[in-house]
Amino acid sequence: MTQAFSPLHGVRIVSLALNLPGPAALMRCRRMGATCTKVEPPSGDPMGHYNPQAYAQLHEGVKVLSADLKTAQGQAAVHRTLSQADVLLTSFRPSALQKLGLGWKELHGRYPGLSQVAIVGAPGARAEEPGHDLTYLADNGLVPGLELPATLYADMSGSVMASEAVLQAAMRKHERYAGSGDPHPEGVYLEVALSDAAAYLALPRTWGLTQPDGSVGGAHAGYRVYPCKDGRVAVAALEPHFAAGLCAAAGVAAADMKAMFAKDTHAAVAAFFATRTCAELDRLAVEKDLPIHAMTA
Repeated sequence: MTQAFSPLHGVRIVSLALNLPGPAALMRCRRMGATCTKVEPPSGDPMGHYNPQAYAQLHEGVKVLSADLKTAQGQAAVHRTLSQADVLLTSFRPSALQKLGLGWKELHGRYPGLSQVAIVGAPGARAEEPGHDLTYLADNGLVPGLELPATLYADMSGSVMASEAVLQAAMRKHERYAGSGDPHPEGVYLEVALSDAAAYLALPRTWGLTQPDGSVGGAHAGYRVYPCKDGRVAVAALEPHFAAGLCAAAGVAAADMKAMFAKDTHAAVAAFFATRTCAELDRLAVEKDLPIHAMTA
């Protein structure tokens, strides 16, 4: 039995981040062993109102406090938690943090050992620009049509980068302690931009891999979504042996890999799938060891 690994055990995180990226990052950190506290405004996190189920899962095991940071009482409450914290997670614009007296310069002066992971929309000077998951994806060519993306890619990948940044902050403090023996090494400031997260996800498209003429963009007959008799089928027979297995099952002649990019091969494979049901294709996947997945909806 594999023993659970908790790389953030003993790390105390305070989060002021609302909606999705921050709470998702906090969820990941808690699962890595961190002790997590979140400070919400009196009105609560908007996520708790428009999707209570998501809010509950994101905050499982998180201590949630309420404080109005625009009041002296609220400021006192948040500073009590910060005095015991190792990392502060935020998702405000820099100007908003400055107004609340929670800019990095002020924080670092008051709590030298505290690290901050700041989730922003875009890096540097663009951090003040308004934006959201959809606009960051659009800016990186990840919204090709009029339909909304299937999930919130920039928010969720940004949350992974933010939890990675928390790990980096913890490692940095450990390195400084190991190097100097100082029991209270200085914290660090790390910025995570959702636009950067979207750009990272867009790299395969930037490289041409997922462009229409790319091998995983539709040009390869073994890597496409085809209609079938009662639904759709996702086909990922990209490697030569999988492509050969697909062609053999479909009765398609394909002499070499170049044939997988031919129009005739596309047409023949499409014709094969059009006559099969989802159930038949699921059985085929198991029997022939093929990476295909049928979808009835």
